[in-house]
Amino acid sequence: MEEKVSPLARIFLIIMFIILYAPIFFLILYSFNSGGTMYNFDSFTLDWYKELFQDTRLLVIVLNTLVIALLSALFATIIGVLGALFIHSIKKNQVRNSFLSLNNTLMVSPDVIIGASFLILFTIAGIQLGFVSVLLSHIAFSIPIVVLMVLPKLNEMSPTLIDAARDLGASWWSVLSRVILPFITPGILAGFFMAFTYSLDDFAVTFFVTGNGFTTLSVEIYSLARRGISLNINALSALLFLFTLLLVVVYYFITQRNKPRDTGGQK
Repeated sequence: MEEKVSPLARIFLIIMFIILYAPIFFLILYSFNSGGTMYNFDSFTLDWYKELFQDTRLLVIVLNTLVIALLSALFATIIGVLGALFIHSIKKNQVRNSFLSLNNTLMVSPDVIIGASFLILFTIAGIQLGFVSVLLSHIAFSIPIVVLMVLPKLNEMSPTLIDAARDLGASWWSVLSRVILPFITPGILAGFFMAFTYSLDDFAVTFFVTGNGFTTLSVEIYSLARRGISLNINALSALLFLFTLLLVVVYYFITQRNKPRDTGGQK
């Protein structure tokens, strides 16, 4: 039986959504303001979007941000899947829980501490701050996300599937590529999209490890906001919000496509 939601709970949920999304819609609304301020809306204009697309430097920063997000998500997904397979293969619960605790440490640690740690590490290692340092740090903090997305799918998988494949003479690679990976594909996709979005909007860690003229959107928006309010920031933020929304929609359709279809209650 479906559990009914009380009217009070619905009202509370609506209020929470309004509190969360009202500032975003307010920001988007004033990206079309010809007045140039966030106080009085004069008339509708697209000038701030035109100014945004004419800013070559900002477009390069957008490209840098997307490249960092895609590469870090790709490498983090590969390493995270291998890490999840390793943790899942450990038989002793105490050892497995120890590795899980180490994996979760990065998830719960403050971003400021992680960023400062990476800065110290890159300084000691002699790695120049810039594209490489930002990419390595984004890969590192995205790996635990992928592990947490993939492990539940591995735990759902019945060991009899692997045993049956081995009994039929399948090699380790065949078992991995034809049994395990297809089964955990939803978890892999979830991990990739989470790593991508986490890298896309990260500020604290990137602020510590960026340098040598290289920057990302989050750091650039922070720098622009400190100089004063300009509505091209609103335009950029509006486009980022729509892009993130598009990613969520794409991920939703992918997960719906990968869900097993209802067989009408047949077992």
